[in-house]
Amino acid sequence: MTATTTAAAPGAAGAVDPIVRVEHVHRTYGSGRGAVHALRDVSLDVRPGELVAIVGRSGSGKTTLLNAIGGLDRPDEGRVLVAGQEVSALDERGLVALRRDVVSFIFQTFGLVPVLTAAENVGVPLRMRRTPVAEREARVALLLDLVGLGPHARQRPGQLSGGQQQRVAIARSLANSPRLLIADEPTGQLDTETGRAVMALIRAVVEAEGMTAIVSTHDPVMVALADRVVHLADGRLVEG
Repeated sequence: MTATTTAAAPGAAGAVDPIVRVEHVHRTYGSGRGAVHALRDVSLDVRPGELVAIVGRSGSGKTTLLNAIGGLDRPDEGRVLVAGQEVSALDERGLVALRRDVVSFIFQTFGLVPVLTAAENVGVPLRMRRTPVAEREARVALLLDLVGLGPHARQRPGQLSGGQQQRVAIARSLANSPRLLIADEPTGQLDTETGRAVMALIRAVVEAEGMTAIVSTHDPVMVALADRVVHLADGRLVEG
């Protein structure tokens, strides 16, 4: 692993404990000659407040790594820790709490509820958390303004463009003030210009909300906006 993919050693002067620590993770799908080695001995630290871009060809292991970090998949070997919790050892209740209170996701597919307005979609995580109505409404209004969609609060997904729908999804991902944002190819369904705007928005909201973000992307704009770039090839971290 390269120096560009690791945090300062624990105990080093001025070191900050990583919010994400991936230790010697392996993940294989299938067995025998048909086995796919999605991750091979991957180790990675991500510091609080970083925006890290994970790049690599399709099939390089990017999504598998994000899923392991976010608790959507479990490694066959190794450990994943997020905010001090060993994600790879949590039971289902622990994983639900992690995804409710610590980690949030943005996917290529926006995942909005078609019958709900933009504001109602953003408010779903707050409803699940039973946030008081006044507090919920204020948070939703703040987030829609943050992503530039305040005037569209009452519109449903079918009335919004693809870029606007992704902005709603971003606002929803921020509803519970997560410490870690995981985005898997968030501009994969958007045109180039809209994708650039969404990438810049992710950079802006990470700074505005004071969170950490890990984004898998093919987009050179996101790479340019990232604090650090991690390269994956055939399930391994590589140079360059």
